[in-house]
Amino acid sequence: MTDLKNRGKEASDDTLFGTEKIQLKLKEAVTDLSYFLSRGYGEKATLALVGNRYRLNSRQQQAVRGMSASQSQIENRQSKEIQSQELEGKEIAIDGFNALILLESILSNAYVFKGQDGFIRDLSSVHGTYKRVKQTSPAIEIIADFYKKEKIKTIHWFFDKPVSNSGRLKKMIEEIALDNQYDWKVELVYNPDKVIAESNWIAVTSDAWILDNASSNFNLMKYVLSQTTVNENVICLE
Repeated sequence: MTDLKNRGKEASDDTLFGTEKIQLKLKEAVTDLSYFLSRGYGEKATLALVGNRYRLNSRQQQAVRGMSASQSQIENRQSKEIQSQELEGKEIAIDGFNALILLESILSNAYVFKGQDGFIRDLSSVHGTYKRVKQTSPAIEIIADFYKKEKIKTIHWFFDKPVSNSGRLKKMIEEIALDNQYDWKVELVYNPDKVIAESNWIAVTSDAWILDNASSNFNLMKYVLSQTTVNENVICLE
């Protein structure tokens, strides 16, 4: 078996996000973008405008986009948020790649970004292939601990079927569930976002579209960071 890599941050990330001066600039950019979004301006054009105004590169713009939301989006997402004490006996739907990659990023001390809606996002993405990393097993373990502690009835995991290695990941999670007698169901589907948003289960994701369209959500990353002593790099607006 080949040595697994870290999810980790990119070489330039400390320069792009690590200084107080840069973080202040990002916060100002988020304030501006959110103001425009709240007034009905289109995200794409406004992000380009704000990016130019603050001279942000594409990676910094991606972070600003993840942290920004309109006032109505913030209120809508937060009004549907379920608290951990309400989870006992409930069924949840996990946006598999979103949750795992975000946990892997946090565990590998990459920069993650707390949005105005309270949800944490990262800059990693799946480009047609998911590569398992050193943090994959610990990330699944964190979700297992959460599942047991909060006495959740069932976890429905959804992964993008077209992403290569999703089948291997499905098998790995199913084996963990079988070994520990967890009530976990793992599905590979073509559009996890739509499936999760239209289900009656509590959505576990930081994906903006799912949060806007699901009937309820749980902020797993906020929960994890409050429960563990992970040495994380969270950039937030407070």
